[in-house]
Amino acid sequence: ADGGRNLSLDSILMGLPMSDPTAWATAMNNLGMAPMGMTGQPLLPDFDPALGMMTGIPPINPMMPGLGIVPPPTPPDMPAVKEIIHCKSCTLFPPNPHLPPPATRERPPGCKTVFVGGLPENATEQIIMEVFEQCGEVIAIRKSKKNFCHIRFAEEFIVDKALYLSGYRIRLGSSTDKKDTGRLHVDFAQARDDLYEWECKQRMLAREERHRRRLEEERFRPASPPPVVHYSDHECSVVAEKLKDDTKFSEAIQTLLTWIERGEVNRRTANNFYSMIQSANSHIRRLVNEKAAHEKEMEEAKEKFKLALSGILVQFEQIVAVYHSASKQKAWDHFTKAQRKNISVWCKQAE
Repeated sequence: ADGGRNLSLDSILMGLPMSDPTAWATAMNNLGMAPMGMTGQPLLPDFDPALGMMTGIPPINPMMPGLGIVPPPTPPDMPAVKEIIHCKSCTLFPPNPHLPPPATRERPPGCKTVFVGGLPENATEQIIMEVFEQCGEVIAIRKSKKNFCHIRFAEEFIVDKALYLSGYRIRLGSSTDKKDTGRLHVDFAQARDDLYEWECKQRMLAREERHRRRLEEERFRPASPPPVVHYSDHECSVVAEKLKDDTKFSEAIQTLLTWIERGEVNRRTANNFYSMIQSANSHIRRLVNEKAAHEKEMEEAKEKFKLALSGILVQFEQIVAVYHSASKQKAWDHFTKAQRKNISVWCKQAE
């Protein structure tokens, strides 16, 4: 479900023989499925589908063949219980659960490479591949002669699976020789290839974001005005008629201005342009009359405002006069302390 497990019915059948019904029930329990037999009957009656777990069944080994390496999810306040991992050429023993988790460096951006230290002296690239390819696809292994190596994976999330193995003791085969044992330390590693791929990805995301914003801006951008038509005798007659109409005058005068700036005026069209300019000039008297009418309305509005404001000021003065009269001794002594305080505050606000 988390994308980290690669589980199939065939792989479960390979890792868990059908002769062991408890193991079959455990596998189905860890998959979050109700334990059912091959005939469709429930194997255990006390399975609680809401909890996704059964009583009396030990936790499954996350490194069991055919199952993903990610351990079953545990509550954040409970330490994860690591178990022994059996590989073909080696065995991994879990660290002491009471010890603090291994320290790791800060994760580099786009990290796909891990540092693996504490390898046995006799460990080969094939053994390292056998252990870590269970986490996911391995791109390259760069092994050093000093018992450490760098492993690069295909995806970033595989690195988190590889860190799960940090702290495990590894033993090659059944040997107890010091050269065949070691304690793994897995940590994030800086790699130029990872940083380059991460920067390329960031640039691609930035391009996509710019493209998305540009589309968003174009969606809300107001439409461009229609282009001005080219001059012709027909269009000239249309514009001349519009110039005589007060409601279409603004549109027509803009077309006339564009034609003149384009250089449409010549000896053949000069008379037509003169007629249109004359029509435009005839609107000046109308505009002057409208201006005078608006100025008259403005003066009337100013006079009305002055009258209203003077009435408001007169009422304010009357209210303040009431406060002053109430503050005189013969009336003031009859008010309570709270009433006097309110009257004083009201008087200051009104003034």
